[in-house]
Amino acid sequence: MKQFLQTMHPVKRLAWVTLTSLLVLALGVVVDNWGDLLNPSKVAPLALVKDQKAQIEQGRYLALAGNCMACHTTRGGTPLAGGRRIETPFGGVYSSNLTPDPDTGLGRWTTHDFWQAMHLGRSKGGRLLTPAFPYNHTSVVTREDSDAVFAWLNTLPPVAQAQPAHTLVWPLGTQPALAVWRSLYFQPSPFEAEKTQSAEWNRGAYLVQGFGHCAACHSPRNALGAPGPVNDLSGGLIPVVNWYAPDLTRDFEAGMASTPLPEIVRLLRTGQSATAQTNGPMGEVVQHSLQHLTEADLQAMAVYLQSRAQSTPQAQLTDTKPSRITLQVANQGAKVYERQCLQCHGEQGAGMKTVSGDLAYPALAGNRAVLLKDPTNLVQLVLYGGYGPVTAGHPRPFGMPPAVLELDDRDIAAVLTHLRTQWGNQAGEVTPLQVNRIRAAQGR
Repeated sequence: MKQFLQTMHPVKRLAWVTLTSLLVLALGVVVDNWGDLLNPSKVAPLALVKDQKAQIEQGRYLALAGNCMACHTTRGGTPLAGGRRIETPFGGVYSSNLTPDPDTGLGRWTTHDFWQAMHLGRSKGGRLLTPAFPYNHTSVVTREDSDAVFAWLNTLPPVAQAQPAHTLVWPLGTQPALAVWRSLYFQPSPFEAEKTQSAEWNRGAYLVQGFGHCAACHSPRNALGAPGPVNDLSGGLIPVVNWYAPDLTRDFEAGMASTPLPEIVRLLRTGQSATAQTNGPMGEVVQHSLQHLTEADLQAMAVYLQSRAQSTPQAQLTDTKPSRITLQVANQGAKVYERQCLQCHGEQGAGMKTVSGDLAYPALAGNRAVLLKDPTNLVQLVLYGGYGPVTAGHPRPFGMPPAVLELDDRDIAAVLTHLRTQWGNQAGEVTPLQVNRIRAAQGR
């Protein structure tokens, strides 16, 4: 081979080496994404079913745990019939029809087809799915649980609703591009229990990493949209929706290390604890998924999350030096606070509780959400309002009205700077430019 290359013209030799390298890489990508089809013995065996009724109920419960309906249901549409547009930084992706319709849904799928979609992110026939479906997390799911979800989906009334074509920027939605992306960033992660941990901890880890797919929001993404590993809970900005998912391993961001376990469970179940309330995307997760889980599973998740936070070295939340703000910004912020916020949050930012002692309006002094280095969530709350989820355990949450039409960017920046620099709070200034970027992004 070496002698053969030496006899070639330098240009031809370069072209030959380049072409050969590309062919080898292409073959590697093909084997990486479809190579298992050549070795069926590696496929997880079909789960044995002793009680079909219990299996179906297990599948229904797990579909709630995975919040499947959130993505696979259009607004006002038939549950799980798909067709909902999911915005990504690279264009729109439409969710698939999970009802057993034979032409547009899962009616002709087998349990093996469904397992491949869950474990390998590959549709019936071998077509690669877009990573808008978090198959890195569903690959954690056991064959037994995958089969249970599929069994339940087959009990739904079939709905004929075709999946619209994705509108991803070319060539990102093509099979070759998806194959390359997956070879770079996707590896199935079947769950393996930690032998040194309790059964409860392992159950929590399984739910958080698998059906809960918490890292899909609570981990940073790179320029090509790839998240961290399934156990990465280090926080990050959620693309397109523009909410910051806090670092669940840092007590100063999420409070998991220091909050009593019953309060973490309460927050997951009702959307509210003694010191915190969920809003935005997390509020939707609580409303449509977490409130329906058993107390034992919520406790397991809380145990796992608290363990992760307590074992992570903690760092400082903000700069120790208070922000230097102009007198004009300080005065403007104080005036807006007095006019818009004081009635509910109090003159000293102490918040307000109901007669029964439940949280009505959160305290702003020492509030972790107020002190986050990234003020994105604060801007979102002021612009578009703050509404906790309606749950069985907290059916009438208090809310905050939107100020998107009432306050301009300077007003919002000033009042948020006021919150972050008063009552002992020491966090950075919020600028009108930061507010404007979020306002403009949400207006797209």
